Amino acid sequence: MAKSFCESFKLLRSTGPTYSKIRSRSVSTNEPKKQVVQAILHDPIHHDEPQITIRTEVPGPKSLRLKKELNSMQEMSTVTFFADYDKSYGNYLCDVDGNTFLDCFMQIASIPLGYNHPAILEALRDERNIKTMANRPALGWFPSEDWVHRVKHSMMAVAPPGMTQVFPMMCGTCSNENGIKMMFMRYMNKQRGGRTEFNPEELSSVLKHEAPGSPKLSILSFKGAFHGRSIGLLSCSNSRPIQGVDIPTLSWPKADFPKYKYPLHENMRENEAEDARCLAQVEELIEQATKDAQPVAGVISEPIQAEGGDNHASDKFFQGVAAICKKNDISLMMDEVQTGGGASGKMWCHEHFGIEADVVSFSKKMLSGGIYHNIEHRPPHPGRILNTWVGDPHKIIMLEQVVKTIKEQSLLNLVTESGQTLMAGLEDIQNRFPELLSKARGRGTICAVDVKNVELRDKILTTLRQRGVHLGGCGEASIRIRPCLTFTPRHANIMLDNLNDVLMDLSVRRV
Repeated sequence: MAKSFCESFKLLRSTGPTYSKIRSRSVSTNEPKKQVVQAILHDPIHHDEPQITIRTEVPGPKSLRLKKELNSMQEMSTVTFFADYDKSYGNYLCDVDGNTFLDCFMQIASIPLGYNHPAILEALRDERNIKTMANRPALGWFPSEDWVHRVKHSMMAVAPPGMTQVFPMMCGTCSNENGIKMMFMRYMNKQRGGRTEFNPEELSSVLKHEAPGSPKLSILSFKGAFHGRSIGLLSCSNSRPIQGVDIPTLSWPKADFPKYKYPLHENMRENEAEDARCLAQVEELIEQATKDAQPVAGVISEPIQAEGGDNHASDKFFQGVAAICKKNDISLMMDEVQTGGGASGKMWCHEHFGIEADVVSFSKKMLSGGIYHNIEHRPPHPGRILNTWVGDPHKIIMLEQVVKTIKEQSLLNLVTESGQTLMAGLEDIQNRFPELLSKARGRGTICAVDVKNVELRDKILTTLRQRGVHLGGCGEASIRIRPCLTFTPRHANIMLDNLNDVLMDLSVRRV
C-alpha cells in the first residue's frame, strides 16, 4: 500500500546520509540509498527530481550563443547560463545545454517550493484562474469578487505578529520604497497632532519640493545594508558601490551593523560589547539628525544583511533597536524581502528576535511584493500608497498554494532540520580547512560561510557549478546558501559532499 505524502516526506528526511566527518568521502550525488529512492517514489515533490548531470562546460555553447545575442539588445553580462524550465523540477535546475544542477540558490532566494511544483501548476491550469490572469485588474479600483478571500487566505494568513494591514506590491524595491513613505507619513501625522486635512501652504509647497509640504526628514539604515536600487533606497543602502555611482542620493544617517567575532560562543563578551557600541551609535545619529534639522522618521534594517555579506546580529541587538525606536517615537521597518517566507525556520526572520516591527516588506519567496504594517501606519488618505495594479492576482494564485503547502507539509520544520544539517556540515568543513573557510553562520537554511578572498570564493563557486551544484556569493568574499523550502537534509549532504571535495582538491594543489 502506498505511503501517504506526509509519511513519505518523513522517511525522506530521516534516511538521508549523515554528513561524515572524514577528510575524503564518496559523493552521494548520483546513487542515493535504495530506501531513499523507495520513499521518494511516493513523494509528489521529489520523486520526479532529476539528478546532477554535467555534459558541457558551464556555461555551455548554447548559453554562450544566447548570451551574446541578448547582450546585443541589452546589458546583461550578469547572465550565468540560460535555463530550461520545462525540464527543471524540484530542487534541480536544468540549462539549455543539457546540464542539471542541484540549485541551492533558487533564483536569488525567490523560488519557495522548487521548480514546477505540482500544486502551483495545477492552480495555474484552473480555468477560473486563467481568466483572472488574462484580465489583469487595476486592483485599487476594480478588484474581482474573490479578491478579498484571496488576500485573507494568502498574505494575511501568514502576517507577522502585530500586522493587521497589507499592501500588495510588484517587487522588493517598490515594497521598500512605499514602506519608507509610510514611515514618513506617520511621522508627519504625529507632528500635525493627527490633523488629516492639509492646509494651502502644505499643498502648494510640496510641488516646489519645499517645506512644509516636503519636509526635510531622514531614515536611519545600517552600513552593509541593501534595500534596492531606486534613488530613495540607494540612500538607505551601503554595500556595493557600483550600484550607486553617478546617482544623486540623499545624505541619510547610517549606523554600524555589528561585526562579530566567531565562533560566537567563544566571543560572547566581545560581541555583547559590539552590540552596545552599535546601539549607542544609533542613538547618537538620531540625536545628531535632529540637531541637523533632518530628524529621523524611522529605522530600516534587514534581519540578516544578505547582499552585504550575510551579516547576522543578535536578538539583543534588534531588541535594542526596537527599544530605541519606541523611546524616540519613530517607526521600525524590517526588510524581509530576502529573509521572509519561511527560509529562517519561521515565516518571518525577525520573529526570532522577539520583536514586533511597525512595517514589514516582503517579496521573493512570497512571490508577490508587498508591505505589512500596523494600523498606526495606515495612510489616512486614499490613493497615497497606490499604483495601477496594486499587486498581481497571478502571484496571489501561486502564493495561496505556497501557504497551503507550507502548513500541510510542515515545511518550516523541514527548513529547521535541513538548516541544522547545513550548519553542522559547514562548521565541520571549516574546521578541517581553516585556511580557506571561516565564520559559518545561519538561521534555518539562510546559511553562509566566508572564504579567504574573493578570487578563491569565485573559484569555489565556479568549480561547484561545473560539478553540478549552484550556490551564490555575497559581500566581500562570502558563499551564501539559499535553497527552497522543500530542500531536505539529503540535498544538503549532496551540496556538502561537493563542497568538501572541491576544497580537498584546492588544498592538495596548494600543497
